[in-house]
Amino acid sequence: MRIRATVAAVSGALALSALAVPAAHAASAPDVTFTKVTVNNGKPIVAKATGTATVPVTYTFKHAAGLDISSDKLLTGPVLYVGSSFGLENVRLAGDEPGTCAATSTTTASCKGFINLHTSGSEGRLRNTDARTWNVGAVAITDEGEYKTQAGLGTTQIKFHSKLNTDATPEPVRKGATITVKGTLTRANWNTNKYGGYVGAPVTLQFKKTGATAFTTVKTVKTGAAGALKTTVKASVDGTYRFAFAGSTTTAPITAVGDVIDVK
Repeated sequence: MRIRATVAAVSGALALSALAVPAAHAASAPDVTFTKVTVNNGKPIVAKATGTATVPVTYTFKHAAGLDISSDKLLTGPVLYVGSSFGLENVRLAGDEPGTCAATSTTTASCKGFINLHTSGSEGRLRNTDARTWNVGAVAITDEGEYKTQAGLGTTQIKFHSKLNTDATPEPVRKGATITVKGTLTRANWNTNKYGGYVGAPVTLQFKKTGATAFTTVKTVKTGAAGALKTTVKASVDGTYRFAFAGSTTTAPITAVGDVIDVK
Protein backbone atom coordinates (compact mmCIF):
# COMPACT_ATOMS: atom_id res chain seq x y z
CA MET A 1 0.00 0.00 0.00
CA ARG A 2 1.12 3.53 -0.71
CA ILE A 3 1.70 5.27 2.60
CA ARG A 4 0.74 8.72 1.23
CA ALA A 5 -2.63 7.41 0.09
CA THR A 6 -3.07 5.33 3.23
CA VAL A 7 -2.45 8.33 5.47
CA ALA A 8 -5.01 10.32 3.51
CA ALA A 9 -7.56 7.50 3.63
CA VAL A 10 -7.15 6.86 7.34
CA SER A 11 -7.31 10.58 8.06
CA GLY A 12 -10.53 10.91 6.07
CA ALA A 13 -12.08 7.89 7.71
CA LEU A 14 -11.21 9.18 11.15
CA ALA A 15 -12.72 12.56 10.36
CA LEU A 16 -15.97 10.96 9.20
CA SER A 17 -16.25 8.62 12.19
CA ALA A 18 -15.03 10.91 14.95
CA LEU A 19 -18.54 12.00 15.94
CA ALA A 20 -20.06 8.55 15.58
CA VAL A 21 -17.59 6.43 17.54
CA PRO A 22 -17.20 7.09 21.30
CA ALA A 23 -13.63 7.56 22.45
CA ALA A 24 -13.90 4.53 24.73
CA HIS A 25 -14.51 2.32 21.70
CA ALA A 26 -11.77 3.77 19.52
CA ALA A 27 -9.19 1.30 18.29
CA SER A 28 -5.96 1.31 20.27
CA ALA A 29 -2.90 2.76 18.62
CA PRO A 30 0.04 0.50 17.83
CA ASP A 31 2.65 0.63 20.60
CA VAL A 32 5.46 2.07 18.47
CA THR A 33 8.05 4.71 19.38
CA PHE A 34 10.26 6.18 16.64
CA THR A 35 13.89 7.21 17.17
CA LYS A 36 17.00 8.17 15.22
CA VAL A 37 15.25 9.67 12.20
CA THR A 38 17.72 11.02 9.62
CA VAL A 39 16.40 12.81 6.53
CA ASN A 40 18.58 13.13 3.41
CA ASN A 41 21.70 12.20 5.37
CA GLY A 42 21.29 15.38 7.41
CA LYS A 43 21.57 17.68 4.38
CA PRO A 44 18.97 20.17 3.07
CA ILE A 45 16.58 18.78 0.47
CA VAL A 46 16.88 20.39 -2.97
CA ALA A 47 14.03 20.09 -5.46
CA LYS A 48 14.13 21.02 -9.14
CA ALA A 49 11.36 22.85 -11.00
CA THR A 50 9.91 19.62 -12.40
CA GLY A 51 9.89 15.96 -11.54
CA THR A 52 10.05 14.22 -8.17
CA ALA A 53 12.76 14.54 -5.54
CA THR A 54 13.18 11.17 -3.84
CA VAL A 55 14.67 11.81 -0.41
CA PRO A 56 16.23 8.95 1.59
CA VAL A 57 15.30 8.54 5.25
CA THR A 58 16.54 6.13 7.89
CA TYR A 59 14.85 5.52 11.22
CA THR A 60 14.38 2.99 13.98
CA PHE A 61 11.48 2.20 16.24
CA LYS A 62 10.77 0.34 19.44
CA HIS A 63 7.55 -1.63 19.76
CA ALA A 64 5.63 -3.78 22.17
CA ALA A 65 6.73 -7.41 22.35
CA GLY A 66 4.45 -9.52 20.22
CA LEU A 67 3.42 -6.71 17.86
CA ASP A 68 3.40 -8.00 14.28
CA ILE A 69 5.59 -5.57 12.31
CA SER A 70 5.49 -7.45 9.01
CA SER A 71 4.81 -5.25 5.97
CA ASP A 72 1.25 -6.51 5.52
CA LYS A 73 0.38 -5.77 9.15
CA LEU A 74 2.13 -2.49 9.95
CA LEU A 75 2.97 0.48 7.73
CA THR A 76 5.54 2.96 8.98
CA GLY A 77 7.12 6.00 7.43
CA PRO A 78 8.47 9.50 7.98
CA VAL A 79 6.40 12.59 7.21
CA LEU A 80 6.96 16.34 7.10
CA TYR A 81 4.65 18.86 8.73
CA VAL A 82 4.47 22.48 9.82
CA GLY A 83 3.19 23.99 13.02
CA SER A 84 3.52 23.09 16.67
CA SER A 85 1.14 20.12 16.60
CA PHE A 86 1.02 17.07 14.37
CA GLY A 87 -1.68 14.65 13.33
CA LEU A 88 -2.73 12.82 10.19
CA GLU A 89 -4.81 15.82 9.19
CA ASN A 90 -1.78 18.08 8.71
CA VAL A 91 0.60 15.67 6.98
CA ARG A 92 1.77 17.57 3.90
CA LEU A 93 4.70 15.59 2.56
CA ALA A 94 5.37 11.88 2.90
CA GLY A 95 6.63 8.84 1.06
CA ASP A 96 4.75 7.18 -1.75
CA GLU A 97 5.57 3.83 -0.18
CA PRO A 98 6.03 2.73 3.45
CA GLY A 99 9.47 2.15 4.87
CA THR A 100 11.20 -1.21 4.68
CA CYS A 101 11.98 -2.50 8.15
CA ALA A 102 14.02 -5.34 9.59
CA ALA A 103 13.79 -6.57 13.17
CA THR A 104 16.95 -6.04 15.18
CA SER A 105 15.48 -7.60 18.32
CA THR A 106 12.09 -8.73 19.59
CA THR A 107 11.17 -5.11 20.34
CA THR A 108 13.18 -2.98 17.88
CA ALA A 109 13.41 -2.48 14.13
CA SER A 110 15.69 -0.63 11.75
CA CYS A 111 14.11 0.95 8.68
CA LYS A 112 14.84 2.68 5.40
CA GLY A 113 12.34 4.76 3.50
CA PHE A 114 11.79 7.78 1.30
CA ILE A 115 9.95 11.06 1.26
CA ASN A 116 8.78 11.86 -2.27
CA LEU A 117 8.45 15.53 -3.18
CA HIS A 118 6.32 15.96 -6.28
CA THR A 119 6.22 19.14 -8.37
CA SER A 120 3.02 18.20 -10.20
CA GLY A 121 -0.32 16.61 -9.42
CA SER A 122 -2.97 17.61 -6.92
CA GLU A 123 -1.94 15.61 -3.86
CA GLY A 124 0.84 16.98 -1.69
CA ARG A 125 2.73 18.78 -4.47
CA LEU A 126 5.37 21.39 -3.70
CA ARG A 127 4.51 25.08 -3.75
CA ASN A 128 6.93 28.01 -3.51
CA THR A 129 5.92 28.59 0.10
CA ASP A 130 7.33 25.15 0.90
CA ALA A 131 10.92 26.42 0.63
CA ARG A 132 11.38 26.58 4.37
CA THR A 133 12.23 24.54 7.48
CA TRP A 134 9.96 21.56 8.10
CA ASN A 135 9.33 19.48 11.19
CA VAL A 136 9.89 15.74 10.94
CA GLY A 137 7.40 13.24 12.29
CA ALA A 138 6.48 9.61 11.68
CA VAL A 139 3.37 7.50 11.30
CA ALA A 140 2.58 3.88 12.13
CA ILE A 141 -0.65 2.39 10.75
CA THR A 142 -1.91 -1.16 11.27
CA ASP A 143 -3.83 -3.16 8.68
CA GLU A 144 -6.98 -2.44 10.71
CA GLY A 145 -6.56 1.32 10.51
CA GLU A 146 -5.22 1.78 14.02
CA TYR A 147 -2.57 4.44 13.95
CA LYS A 148 -0.03 6.44 15.90
CA THR A 149 1.67 9.70 14.98
CA GLN A 150 4.84 10.96 16.61
CA ALA A 151 6.04 14.55 16.37
CA GLY A 152 9.30 16.28 17.23
CA LEU A 153 11.70 13.94 15.45
CA GLY A 154 13.88 16.75 14.12
CA THR A 155 13.78 19.29 11.33
CA THR A 156 14.84 19.48 7.71
CA GLN A 157 15.00 22.19 5.06
CA ILE A 158 13.53 22.13 1.57
CA LYS A 159 15.24 24.47 -0.90
CA PHE A 160 14.86 25.61 -4.48
CA HIS A 161 17.32 24.09 -6.94
CA SER A 162 19.42 26.83 -8.57
CA LYS A 163 21.32 27.40 -11.81
CA LEU A 164 24.18 29.81 -12.56
CA ASN A 165 26.38 30.58 -15.56
CA THR A 166 29.44 32.72 -16.37
CA ASP A 167 30.48 34.48 -19.59
CA ALA A 168 33.68 36.56 -19.65
CA THR A 169 34.46 38.71 -22.73
CA PRO A 170 36.33 39.64 -24.86
CA GLU A 171 38.50 36.64 -25.55
CA PRO A 172 41.37 36.93 -26.16
CA VAL A 173 41.95 40.23 -24.34
CA ARG A 174 44.89 42.63 -24.15
CA LYS A 175 46.65 42.98 -20.81
CA GLY A 176 45.24 45.97 -18.93
CA ALA A 177 42.01 45.99 -20.95
CA THR A 178 38.57 45.65 -19.40
CA ILE A 179 36.94 42.25 -19.07
CA THR A 180 33.16 42.14 -18.75
CA VAL A 181 31.82 39.18 -16.82
CA LYS A 182 28.12 38.35 -17.14
CA GLY A 183 25.91 35.63 -15.75
CA THR A 184 22.41 34.73 -14.62
CA LEU A 185 21.24 33.15 -11.37
CA THR A 186 17.91 31.35 -11.59
CA ARG A 187 16.04 29.05 -9.24
CA ALA A 188 13.16 26.60 -9.40
CA ASN A 189 9.61 27.92 -9.30
CA TRP A 190 7.36 25.08 -8.17
CA ASN A 191 4.21 27.05 -8.90
CA THR A 192 5.02 27.36 -12.60
CA ASN A 193 7.41 24.41 -13.00
CA LYS A 194 9.96 26.72 -14.57
CA TYR A 195 13.16 28.52 -13.53
CA GLY A 196 13.00 32.22 -12.76
CA GLY A 197 15.58 34.89 -12.01
CA TYR A 198 16.68 35.25 -8.38
CA VAL A 199 16.79 39.03 -7.79
CA GLY A 200 18.95 40.72 -5.14
CA ALA A 201 21.11 37.70 -4.31
CA PRO A 202 24.81 38.19 -3.43
CA VAL A 203 27.09 36.30 -5.80
CA THR A 204 30.89 36.22 -5.69
CA LEU A 205 33.12 36.55 -8.74
CA GLN A 206 36.07 34.20 -8.39
CA PHE A 207 39.32 33.87 -10.36
CA LYS A 208 41.93 31.14 -10.71
CA LYS A 209 45.22 31.93 -12.39
CA THR A 210 46.32 29.36 -14.96
CA GLY A 211 48.41 26.77 -13.13
CA ALA A 212 46.91 27.58 -9.72
CA THR A 213 44.95 25.01 -7.73
CA ALA A 214 42.28 27.18 -6.11
CA PHE A 215 39.94 30.06 -6.89
CA THR A 216 40.08 33.34 -4.98
CA THR A 217 37.27 35.84 -4.52
CA VAL A 218 37.55 39.00 -6.59
CA LYS A 219 34.35 40.82 -5.58
CA THR A 220 30.71 40.33 -4.61
CA VAL A 221 27.96 41.32 -7.04
CA LYS A 222 24.19 41.38 -6.46
CA THR A 223 21.82 39.99 -9.05
CA GLY A 224 19.57 42.44 -10.85
CA ALA A 225 16.41 42.04 -12.90
CA ALA A 226 15.74 38.44 -13.94
CA GLY A 227 18.76 37.35 -11.88
CA ALA A 228 21.24 39.03 -14.21
CA LEU A 229 24.87 39.59 -13.18
CA LYS A 230 27.33 42.01 -14.75
CA THR A 231 30.66 43.36 -13.57
CA THR A 232 34.06 44.35 -14.93
CA VAL A 233 37.69 43.59 -14.06
CA LYS A 234 41.07 44.46 -15.55
CA ALA A 235 42.90 41.80 -17.54
CA SER A 236 46.20 40.82 -15.97
CA VAL A 237 47.05 37.14 -16.49
CA ASP A 238 45.56 34.07 -18.11
CA GLY A 239 43.02 32.31 -15.97
CA THR A 240 39.42 31.34 -15.31
CA TYR A 241 36.55 33.46 -13.99
CA ARG A 242 33.42 32.04 -12.44
CA PHE A 243 30.44 33.13 -10.36
CA ALA A 244 29.55 31.31 -7.12
CA PHE A 245 26.39 31.58 -5.02
CA ALA A 246 26.69 30.47 -1.39
CA GLY A 247 22.97 29.73 -1.04
CA SER A 248 20.27 31.16 1.22
CA THR A 249 17.61 29.94 3.62
CA THR A 250 15.38 29.08 0.64
CA THR A 251 17.77 28.40 -2.21
CA ALA A 252 20.55 25.85 -2.73
CA PRO A 253 24.15 26.95 -3.38
CA ILE A 254 25.57 26.72 -6.88
CA THR A 255 28.92 27.36 -8.55
CA ALA A 256 29.02 28.10 -12.25
CA VAL A 257 31.32 26.45 -14.76
CA GLY A 258 34.31 28.74 -15.27
CA ASP A 259 35.13 30.73 -18.41
CA VAL A 260 38.79 30.81 -19.46
CA ILE A 261 40.39 34.12 -20.47
CA ASP A 262 43.50 34.35 -22.64
CA VAL A 263 45.44 37.54 -21.93
CA LYS A 264 47.75 38.73 -24.70
